[in-house]
Amino acid sequence: MTPLAAEANENLAQISNYLVYSSMAVYTFAFLAHIAEWIFGSRSKVGRTAAALTGAKAAAAPAVQVRGKGGTAVLDRPQVVTRSAAGTRDVPDGPGAAGGTEQGDLYGRIAVSLTALGFLIEAAGVVARATSVKRAPWGNMYEFSLTFSTVAVAAYLILLMLGKNVRWMGLILVTTVLLDLGIATTWLYTASDQLVPALHSYWLWIHVSTAIICGAVFYIGATGTVLYLFRDGYESHLEAGRTPGRFRTSVMERLPSAATLDKFSYRINAAFFPLWTFTIIAGAIWAGDAWGRYWGWDPKEVWSFVTWVAYACYLHARATAGWKGRKAAYLALFAFACWIWNYYGVNILLNGKHSYAGV
Repeated sequence: MTPLAAEANENLAQISNYLVYSSMAVYTFAFLAHIAEWIFGSRSKVGRTAAALTGAKAAAAPAVQVRGKGGTAVLDRPQVVTRSAAGTRDVPDGPGAAGGTEQGDLYGRIAVSLTALGFLIEAAGVVARATSVKRAPWGNMYEFSLTFSTVAVAAYLILLMLGKNVRWMGLILVTTVLLDLGIATTWLYTASDQLVPALHSYWLWIHVSTAIICGAVFYIGATGTVLYLFRDGYESHLEAGRTPGRFRTSVMERLPSAATLDKFSYRINAAFFPLWTFTIIAGAIWAGDAWGRYWGWDPKEVWSFVTWVAYACYLHARATAGWKGRKAAYLALFAFACWIWNYYGVNILLNGKHSYAGV
């Protein structure tokens, strides 16, 4: 076990608070810039999906020629659109949140820059919080929430640096980060020197850090899944010959195709599922050291396992012919809902050995 510093450095703790509030201010400006990005981007002419589906129908409709005295009449066969095995269509991705306009793209780049600045300030706040008590900065729900949102933004920025077209996620990400920080600073705030004895272990660095990383990345995957459901519904409307509203068209045309969003979410969840498995194993080992048993069906342990089972079922469903597309997406959202409940619901509402929420 690692001894805890007898007293917190109040100056560093206060600096951490100032940095967190400063990051919220910057994220707010990023939110406004993303709003401007979508507003100005909506002036662009959109209709790539409709054109692609119309083109696919035309290509799939060979003509029937009927010859007569007056020349040649050309009649079209019934129009058919073939859906892919995953339940999605072969349509192009949208150009991004800005919709391809120069002004919208400018606001989009400003929004990303402000998001990166907010991330740096928030990360500095997390480091200051850790330094104030010389321990891992996730000993209670307040610290966990700060680190969670920091890692989520880091994952988004890393995807951008890798050249992935994920700027469409920026507005949703910044909005939820502000919500997370608002809840943390309003209802979950805990003094920096509070730490229960059970957490005085090097496993705090290992077990909880991997839980935070998994949760943040699963959030990215869940965001892609939600947008997949909206985009898939939009494509279904077009495929059926119906005309969606102007606002819906403007938003949906700037997103990747349903097939791309579906693949994005699946790869994100599949890549980090092994790390979630390790998180549960590490927690069991820590429980053995702290409480003399590896598993005791504590509420936190139960819901961690339920979350693992839900994601395992989702990944298995993706390999099963009858559970692709929307059905698998609903299962993925259920799995992430289990993760959220395991964090907020179990920590606040249920009692157990893991009741160290600090609220």
